Amino acid sequence: MQNYSHHLCVAPMMDWTDRFDRYFLRLLSRHVRLYTEMVTANAVLFGDRKRLLGFDAAEHPLALQLGGSEPAALAEAAKIGADFGYDEINLNVGCPSDRVQSGRFGACLMAEPELVARCIAAMRAAVPHLPVTVKCRIGVDQQVPEEVLPRFIATLRDAGCEVFIIHARMAWLQGLSPKQNRDVPPLDYPLAHRMKAAFPALSFVLNGGLRSLEEAEPHLNHMDGVMLGRAAYQNPYLLAMADGRLFGCDVPPLSRVEIVKRLLPWAEREVAHGVPLHCITRHILGLFQGQPGAKAWRRHLSENAHRPGAGVEVIREALASVLDPDIARLAA
Repeated sequence: MQNYSHHLCVAPMMDWTDRFDRYFLRLLSRHVRLYTEMVTANAVLFGDRKRLLGFDAAEHPLALQLGGSEPAALAEAAKIGADFGYDEINLNVGCPSDRVQSGRFGACLMAEPELVARCIAAMRAAVPHLPVTVKCRIGVDQQVPEEVLPRFIATLRDAGCEVFIIHARMAWLQGLSPKQNRDVPPLDYPLAHRMKAAFPALSFVLNGGLRSLEEAEPHLNHMDGVMLGRAAYQNPYLLAMADGRLFGCDVPPLSRVEIVKRLLPWAEREVAHGVPLHCITRHILGLFQGQPGAKAWRRHLSENAHRPGAGVEVIREALASVLDPDIARLAA
């Protein structure tokens, strides 16, 4: 029987995949694997854990992504994450931002596989019942990916890592911004495919540049899973097709309107507990992308969700603008 645990994942994205976004995405797909934003180990140890790590039980399966390079701190943070109920602990070895580099974690760790291996071993010892996984690049700066990536994988495999999420680009730590690092370095999907062929006992998930299920699905002939990032955020309804298409689920997908209706009671409770409405609505702007009334939907939410005292009636009004052709036409 095929292992679907990482068959389709939504990438951890800073400022995007917070708990409000993840609850919404879970309404679209029951099976896609979700990831938190990256949280540093020190933030877990010394910060507001409930705010940083809290999530709704509906979000499962859910992975916690940690950032750091100190084995003991990562081990303790992993244990705390496990106690919160996460299904996986993932180590970030791919983020290229200056802030991450200055903290000696993220993509710069591609140059220190032995240190990453010590981190993995410590985390595995702390949470032996959970998978400890790595999200990495194919190399950094002047490294030769064909040479360094197999060594990196083998070193981490020996430390107990069995799942590798490969963003199939180099990270250029000097001269490119984090945004440019998501687009400028060329993609090398065949290299990622060769890693799976070279290490068949390990699981590999392909990330980077995948814009749709149609683009992602052929890679499942070579990889154990695929991971969507911006595509799943900007056009989230594509995930509604995933359960039937990739997970063999025979339950028809919910319509966009039904998803909004299911979101409303939860959103109402969150707002009643003090959550500003825009913290929720900013994640659902793309739900009607490509559909009649999409512009009216986005406009109404964008213009009204920030207003003091805004409640879920703003979402209901936005939905009415989509359903009523005359309202949508006036807003276009």
